[in-house]
Amino acid sequence: MQKKTRRIVLLGVIAALLIGLSAWIAWGNTALLVSEVTVAGNPLPEAFSGFRIAQVSDLHNAEFGEDQQDLVRMLKETDPDCIVLTGDLVDSRRTRIDVAVAFAEQAVQIAPTYYVTGNHEARISGYGALKQGLESAGVTVLEKERVELEREGETIALWGLHDPGFFAGEEESVLAEQLSDLAQAGDGYTILLAHRPEFFSVYVQAGVDLVLSGHAHGGQIRLPFVGGLIAPGQGLFPEYDAGLYTEGDTHMVVSRGIGNSVFPFRVNNRPEIVVVTLVN
Repeated sequence: MQKKTRRIVLLGVIAALLIGLSAWIAWGNTALLVSEVTVAGNPLPEAFSGFRIAQVSDLHNAEFGEDQQDLVRMLKETDPDCIVLTGDLVDSRRTRIDVAVAFAEQAVQIAPTYYVTGNHEARISGYGALKQGLESAGVTVLEKERVELEREGETIALWGLHDPGFFAGEEESVLAEQLSDLAQAGDGYTILLAHRPEFFSVYVQAGVDLVLSGHAHGGQIRLPFVGGLIAPGQGLFPEYDAGLYTEGDTHMVVSRGIGNSVFPFRVNNRPEIVVVTLVN
């Protein structure tokens, strides 16, 4: 009888632990947070010191509250000078262009919004409709394009890479060619929106000052003292999974992203809005 009682108690403890673990994982996939990163740049114009960039990456059509009200509220509270959407706004397996555009319509009411494509946009047949919807909402879509950001009479350059999935050829060469086409003499401080962080060496070689990227989903499962477990384009224990990386004069901020894709949940890896503050 005592043996049976011990077995029942043990099963109850295991069940409680499993329920608790499941609840923690479920909470961790919806508990959106804001991560603040400060980046120092020597050629940064004085007028842009304190400039705040809110980055939303890898939304994958995830929804946070009715009509994205939780995401939009948190985004607004960051008080950004501009918003950047660094790819995979939709998911190629369950594409909801209407959801993506509805979010964009709210984002542009907060701050000027800029968007570059990710690998999931390259996979869908409806990208043209998505682009049209974003532009109609007031989003600046950068497909191998550049714009100048102006503040108090001073400017910095914002470049946007079109995901290499839209092109034939080797991915690294496609990105390097785009960067070569974007570069202009006397650019000064340059920010690059590029979905894929695994090509950091290409971005460094191009001489950009700051890269804002995503794609890695924080390594999906984050292990204490180790970091991310696996990321697309990088495999196991990715080198660039989340946070700030520096090589020479180039900094890269990799967002853990917000939504999920092939792997339906993340562990120890809360979704995030990244806010980058520039200082000189």
